[in-house]
Amino acid sequence: MAYTVLARKYRSQSFDDVVGQDPVSQTLKNAIKTGRVAHAFLFVGTRGVGKTTMARILAKALNCLKTDAPTIEPCCKCQSCIAINTGEDIDVIEIDGASNNGVEQVRELRQNAIYRPARGRYKIYIIDEVHMLSVPAFNALLKILEEPPEHVKFIFATTEPNKVIPTIQSRCQRFDFCNIGPVQIAQHLKFVLKEEKIKFEDDLIIHLSKMANGSMRDALSLLDRLISTCNGTLTVNLLEECLGCPDSEKIYNLIENIGSSDAVATLQSTDELITTGMSEVQIVDSLIDNMRDLMVFKSTAGKANILILTEKQKEHIAQLAEKFDLAALVYNITTLEKMRWTIKNSDSARALLEACMLRFALSEHFLNVDQLLKQIKSMPTLKKKLTNPPQPTTADLDDQSATAADINIPDSNIDLQYLKDNWNQLLDNISEELGKVALGILKLVKPVSFESGNLTVEFKPADKMSMDLCKSNGRAENILRAFKNLSEQFRHIDFATEKDADSDKPKASSEQKEQLPQKSGAQLKNGLINDPAVKAVLMEFEATVTDIRSKEES
Repeated sequence: MAYTVLARKYRSQSFDDVVGQDPVSQTLKNAIKTGRVAHAFLFVGTRGVGKTTMARILAKALNCLKTDAPTIEPCCKCQSCIAINTGEDIDVIEIDGASNNGVEQVRELRQNAIYRPARGRYKIYIIDEVHMLSVPAFNALLKILEEPPEHVKFIFATTEPNKVIPTIQSRCQRFDFCNIGPVQIAQHLKFVLKEEKIKFEDDLIIHLSKMANGSMRDALSLLDRLISTCNGTLTVNLLEECLGCPDSEKIYNLIENIGSSDAVATLQSTDELITTGMSEVQIVDSLIDNMRDLMVFKSTAGKANILILTEKQKEHIAQLAEKFDLAALVYNITTLEKMRWTIKNSDSARALLEACMLRFALSEHFLNVDQLLKQIKSMPTLKKKLTNPPQPTTADLDDQSATAADINIPDSNIDLQYLKDNWNQLLDNISEELGKVALGILKLVKPVSFESGNLTVEFKPADKMSMDLCKSNGRAENILRAFKNLSEQFRHIDFATEKDADSDKPKASSEQKEQLPQKSGAQLKNGLINDPAVKAVLMEFEATVTDIRSKEES
């Protein structure tokens, strides 16, 4: 007799047997009880979570011959139930959407749907992987799906609902199948092994339930492979040897070396994993899983039931958690996930992996942006003393706490000459409040008037653009605020341009212009780049000059 794999042998036969899909089962049972069974269903979920199984159970519940009406407990013994289980019932047609995705197949389905079922109450069409149908095929389904004959039911199953057109989804009752939890998978695996009378280690079940990633079929398929490799007790060592799983001890050793900031040992541990046959992507996946366990353990102090670990793994995790802080683990996981796709598609996968491991191990030598900004803010600000300051008072001489960073501003009667003599030093004292752009522009000007707290500074005619920058975007108010913080004697600030000395001179004739010495291209370029107005614009927009053209060239 042919061998039946565990996934088929232990397929659920009733609503109550389906593992991990209680909400869907309960909803369908209530619909059958109240006679409110829809004409079309869309079952959505990842692989191996029970979509096709639930479709068959629903078909048996609707067509069971032992009862006079649909039932929530199909007998699984009548001819209809047995034929549905094997996929051979003439009234329950299972279609593979991948190989029957054309419009011709859908037209044939529509033509056959008008005929009543041979022995059951309903003719049921189960279309698996329905998202593989073409758009014309979907469109051909629309009319019959909206107004089907009363004896027809449709059940669609898909792993990619986004590929099912909205007009189809709107005509179906959608049920989302969730991933099955590791605890539920472990319980079912134990049940299967006991039914098969196979001895096993409890730690093995924990490993298998995590490797299944929420899919019961994947878990049973892994268990089938493991059983076929051994006639005795199923152990964790057998799992690592036969299924190519990473050696957890070596992974923990690599993480420990990273946490200890041992660069040499980190590279040696990485090399050891690669030489045992693990690919770079497998190493990254294993590190992500184990660092996720560390992150959860660290953030919950080991008290949460989120982690599915063996006792030995819990001991390792507790020891490794002391070597990492939570922020480092979050950074490592996100970095590994980004690096995974790069490594997978790179010809230098090993070099990238080793560089990433060294980055983790030597993280104390790297500063992130936040740390760098904190260090900059904590540094004392050095300010220049004013040249030729006014004579200090007796109180100032007695004050022994004055430092070189103190600002020596007269308490009263600041005059124009004082401002001219100490203009650059004054600007340096308020440089942080002014900002780079305003500071650079004000160093191009000179104070020309200071009366009753009103300060007037003068720009050269060529610097008119710089003056406009000072007046725009609230910069003038910011400049005045900075001067007021320096001394309360400043009340207002005006910006003006000096009279152009060349404006009164007669303009040169065209002949005289021709006799003027012409500047070379390099001289013109240097002159433009060093122009104060151009510099101000470059500072404002943090730009660079890439090309210079004359009006004629433009």
